[in-house]
Amino acid sequence: MRDRLRERYLSAMARLRRFERRESYQLKRWLENTRNVVHLSILVFVPLLIALVTWLSNAVGILPYLLFPPLASGTYTLFAEPESEYASPGRFIGGLTAGALCGWIAYELWATTGTGATGLTVSPAAAAFSVLLTGLVTWLADVEEASAYSSALLVHIIDVGNVSAIPIVLLSGVTVSLTPQLAYVVSVFCSSTLVAAAFVVWHREFYEQRAQFLYESTKGDDHVLVPMRTESADRTAMLAAKLASAHDAGKVVLLDIVDDEAVAAAKRDRLDRDAATLAPNTTDSAPGVATGSVSPEGGAVSETPDETVETAVNRLESRAADIETRVGVPCEVVVAVDTGATASLVHRAATEANCDLIATPYEERYGGLSPFVRSLFRGDIDVLVHRSRNDRTEWRRVMVPVRRAGDVAHAMIDFAIRLTGRTGQISVCNCVEQGRSLRRAQSMLSDLVEPFDGPLETLVSRSAIDEFLDDHAAEHDLVFMGASMDRSAASRLVSPPTFERIQDLDCDVAIVDRKFRQ
Repeated sequence: MRDRLRERYLSAMARLRRFERRESYQLKRWLENTRNVVHLSILVFVPLLIALVTWLSNAVGILPYLLFPPLASGTYTLFAEPESEYASPGRFIGGLTAGALCGWIAYELWATTGTGATGLTVSPAAAAFSVLLTGLVTWLADVEEASAYSSALLVHIIDVGNVSAIPIVLLSGVTVSLTPQLAYVVSVFCSSTLVAAAFVVWHREFYEQRAQFLYESTKGDDHVLVPMRTESADRTAMLAAKLASAHDAGKVVLLDIVDDEAVAAAKRDRLDRDAATLAPNTTDSAPGVATGSVSPEGGAVSETPDETVETAVNRLESRAADIETRVGVPCEVVVAVDTGATASLVHRAATEANCDLIATPYEERYGGLSPFVRSLFRGDIDVLVHRSRNDRTEWRRVMVPVRRAGDVAHAMIDFAIRLTGRTGQISVCNCVEQGRSLRRAQSMLSDLVEPFDGPLETLVSRSAIDEFLDDHAAEHDLVFMGASMDRSAASRLVSPPTFERIQDLDCDVAIVDRKFRQ
């Protein structure tokens, strides 16, 4: 009985941990959307900043509560559109302070004529002149700010209730009396400066660095396993090496899969001899999987019934040595026996080799993806499927069509930057469906590319994605596409994923699938 209860307890705890990990992963994916980060920042920082100004108002006494409405609305504008022209700290401080000054000037002018604020009324002419002067000054000074108009109008009702002058003791010990209106102008400047300083810190230390903090693709996918299954595997291995080389800890593992245990044993023996000779870095291997080293010549991998084990191993090691020489990333060789479940074998080899990305050549059957590739997509390791054209091993012009913001889009952009470096060209594109807003699509693309440092351009098109790719893919070396594995079965039946409908693009294609990370 006790053992049964213990098993139930352990099972319940395991399910709870899996739930917590999945919820944590979903939260990370949610935070990879820039709009969600912005909205969360609004909910956190705007209330905290207003609370700080309120506390100072209560403690100091010089900060009148009437500054809160323009300050709150201006703070929201700063955080809601952090990349817009209205999210400038200088504009924020200058606009609010200019509005308060213009309102004060209008108040004093009308007060001298005896037609200013009386009781609970404000002169319509004084209010109109405040707005006119504010608009003119902020326009000429290029500090136009919506909240400036409210800060200008609030000056006129500060002395309702016969508020007397406010005494201020300076650091020198001298006491200066400020009128309520002048105290209001000073408080607007001080409080807006405080808020702007907090915004600058948030924008520079978090918002501009969010790719480093929140985007998993920029921190992973640097250990890549390549199943050497087809004639185009060499090009896929080179692409994998260029992706891995972007990180100091990057490495590539070439996986050779054979059908016969005797052939595998012979290859392992050869790899072990080479390992003893060249003293490579060693890693633990899964049962049925052996890791080897590299030797110094270049070549291609191919296996035919007539090919000797010696020749096969030489060519595989030569491919690894060529990658190390050309790209400068460590490259290992692994041999495994295919027991029928090839995708499971690849996943096992990737796990044992500590790889977080599988880059495999494109394979198709009956016009669609092969069962092997589909099985890889159903695993728990990131997958990149590479379809090679024209034996290309350099990718300088890359297109990244995205459907929406998210971890897959970020991963594709990050991969494109790794391939092109600083001298290439990357086009991040979105095809707008009928009835959707072009401005919203442009804003989404802007949010996507802004955290990345690279040769990025954005493009929004009204064309269907198929037509757009047919027209522009030939101008590029490589097109990244998302695997769309999150679509429902009904959706995939009605409209197959784009990569399954695009068969004749005259460029390389890379299909990216991101996975839940434990």
